[in-house]
Amino acid sequence: MHRKSAYILFLAVLGLLVIGIVMLFSTSAYARDSHGDVYFFIKRQAIWFGIGLLVCIIAALIDYHFWQRTWWLWFALALVALALCYVPHIGMRLNGSRRWVGWGPITFQPSELGKLAAIFFLASWFARYEQPNHKLLFGFVLPLAILSLPAALVLGEVDLGTTALIGTTAFVVMFVAGTNPLWLGAASLAALGSLLVVATQISERMGRLSAFLHPQNFKEDAGLQQMQALIAWGSGGMEGLGLGNGRQKMLYLPYAHTDFIFPIIGEELGLRVSLLVVFLFVVIIVCGVMIALHAKDRFGLLLGCGVVSLVALQAAVNIGVTTSLLPNKGLPLPFISYGGSNLVACMFGIGLLLNIYRQGILEPPQMKRAAMHARVTPRI
Repeated sequence: MHRKSAYILFLAVLGLLVIGIVMLFSTSAYARDSHGDVYFFIKRQAIWFGIGLLVCIIAALIDYHFWQRTWWLWFALALVALALCYVPHIGMRLNGSRRWVGWGPITFQPSELGKLAAIFFLASWFARYEQPNHKLLFGFVLPLAILSLPAALVLGEVDLGTTALIGTTAFVVMFVAGTNPLWLGAASLAALGSLLVVATQISERMGRLSAFLHPQNFKEDAGLQQMQALIAWGSGGMEGLGLGNGRQKMLYLPYAHTDFIFPIIGEELGLRVSLLVVFLFVVIIVCGVMIALHAKDRFGLLLGCGVVSLVALQAAVNIGVTTSLLPNKGLPLPFISYGGSNLVACMFGIGLLLNIYRQGILEPPQMKRAAMHARVTPRI
């Protein structure tokens, strides 16, 4: 199964990309009203797809230990990019958040770079400090303190969802690395409480929480998206209304081409294709975990687990939000939602997994057994 995991992973990602392009073509039919071109989103996504494919190939060919040696460079670059979000005329403020950096027609979301830089840092850190010396300091306090720098910049953008995503991914990598689960549990509760306190101080986020708890009372403002998404699910049923025949994308459901593209899939293609999308994400998770577990060293194991966690958690949150199982967080659906920065970051992550697989397969059996034995270390 492991020897075929990369091929199955590639087919699953390809399937999601095809579904994404098809559904973006359907949902962008009304882009002419706001952008003057019915193919506006398709053209831009095609450009980003080309960039993402190039990045994926580069990541698959370059030895993944390159990112271990240069993690500090990407971490510093991520901090600078995140800081630019606060610079006037460079950082772009949209919908009450400063999440984008723009130069003319080109926009970029630095938090995507921050996610990858956080994984590079954690994988490199715990590949170096794998012994139980200095348990609390080097195995828990210092890595969290360093990671709090990009997390604080993302939180200042008023992006609670991405902040929680970075933190949760970090805890997954630390758990795999051997950090004491009790410390991680206590830190998780503290972080969750802090995010809730911050959310209560921001009227828009508090409105989303209230809409999640009492959707009928906010169905025309803060809960509009999730209520319209439920209508889309109900309209599609098992078979769907047919590709292109969805009604919610006709400006009833805001951001139907980005964060809420999943309900449009359910409305037009039905429950079967929606479950197929979920199944493809499960396939990516299983194959990614299998590749990570067969990595030739500890860094590859942690790097692979970090990439899989990013994709899996983001997909889970988006699906949870669009089915009203979670409060609205504004995270796109990987490989499907419109958005260049996220698409390139996800494609880069897939390239890393393919590189880990390639080196793990080429590793001689005796060296692989020695590496597997070296990775079994006491908990930090």
